[in-house]
Amino acid sequence: MSGKSIFDKLWERHVITGKEGDPQLMYVDQHYIHEVTSPQAFQGLRDAGRKVRRPDLTFGTFDHNVPTVNIYDIRDAISKAQMDALARNVVEFGIPHADHGSENQGIVHMVGPETGRTQPGKFIVCGDSHTATHGAFGAIGFGIGTTEVEHVFATQTIWQVKPKKLLVKFTGKPQKGVYSKDYILALIAKYGVALGVGYVVEYVGEAVDNLSMEERMTICNMSIEFGSKMGIMNPDQTTFDYLKDKECVPKDFDAAVADWKTLVSDEDAQYDKMIELDVSQLAPMVTWGTNPSMGVAFGQAFPEIKDMNDQRAYDYMDMKPGQTAADIELGYVFLGSCTNARLSDLKVAAKYVAGKHIAPNVTAIVVPGSRPVKLAAEKIGLDKVFLDAGFEWRDPGCSMCLGMNPDKVPEGMHCASTSNRNFEDRQGVGAKTHLCSPAMAAAAAIAGRFVDVRQLSEAQA
Repeated sequence: MSGKSIFDKLWERHVITGKEGDPQLMYVDQHYIHEVTSPQAFQGLRDAGRKVRRPDLTFGTFDHNVPTVNIYDIRDAISKAQMDALARNVVEFGIPHADHGSENQGIVHMVGPETGRTQPGKFIVCGDSHTATHGAFGAIGFGIGTTEVEHVFATQTIWQVKPKKLLVKFTGKPQKGVYSKDYILALIAKYGVALGVGYVVEYVGEAVDNLSMEERMTICNMSIEFGSKMGIMNPDQTTFDYLKDKECVPKDFDAAVADWKTLVSDEDAQYDKMIELDVSQLAPMVTWGTNPSMGVAFGQAFPEIKDMNDQRAYDYMDMKPGQTAADIELGYVFLGSCTNARLSDLKVAAKYVAGKHIAPNVTAIVVPGSRPVKLAAEKIGLDKVFLDAGFEWRDPGCSMCLGMNPDKVPEGMHCASTSNRNFEDRQGVGAKTHLCSPAMAAAAAIAGRFVDVRQLSEAQA
């Protein structure tokens, strides 16, 4: 009899009823909420006279709409209404939360791991597509819609059809200057944004084993850009070391670890599809178009137009086939988002800007993903490194990732961004987004255009 994957093991633990292949009712261990996708769900509870079934398994934070300068000066009426609604709702329904501006406030997919609520073996949902991030811990995590948010509020369950399984093996050792963001951007560039549709993606291989938890989260975070709403990795000692002494981990941590060690894929686990990527062959990645698959290795020419989507992307981005990333004249640089706004990301970026100054044509902002990251960065002087180099040092939030707050890229400007999506108008009306690693974004801020970080003395493995 064939073995089971980690996903099989976790799925089986959480099935309440239903047959595989049909919708199955799944128990939810952790429900994260934020201000954008929860107001209607809370109102639905009120209208039906229901309570939140397990407020203790729910956690809220403010992230999408929050200003990162003058954080309490919320001028957009819709943003203020959503934030005010969450502030009322978490109190009324007795939900643990991080108040706006409080010591734990930040992007939901950072706050969960930082507080230790995200753990191996958990079934995690949130009204946000980048909930796949939590799969880096050996958990099932995925985004849900507002109607489903209400269902989880009321029942602590959700109906789901079990997806097929796709194994992605990252092999080899990367060159200096190549990071986990490059792994996932290269994977999407090679296979497209739809290969993962209908699958859970399990990431394995020596190149994954050698990553920190923060680097692993970057890869799982962008599973949705690969077409899959779930990404997952096997927990190991790196996972356990990260979680040890976190606020919300089990009191008997050793017993928890003993259980977590069983939640790994068996050697003879079966998969519906398998692909492999050698990271030793990768170069730093930069996107040229308007979806994450429209990316190339630095130095590689942008591709010829093969369909109307390419033509539209080139027209929107004001780029042409045959150009390279070095030809892009940047106006903005954004270091932030749930993909790359962790302390390790800021440390990497700081190495490329220390003692230098941003180009005169560039506006550059750094937005730590959470208050703990901001304070930890300030404790070791990273804020001074960035400020001395001409960057703006902001308060935590989703910020310029999605243009749902005051942080927007002006129309027509090209932005080097450490975020996850480069869609039309994503960072502001007419904004032209180029996805890349924190290293590439930081180096580009100094040069005013993209450069090859492998050729810079500060490149780190």
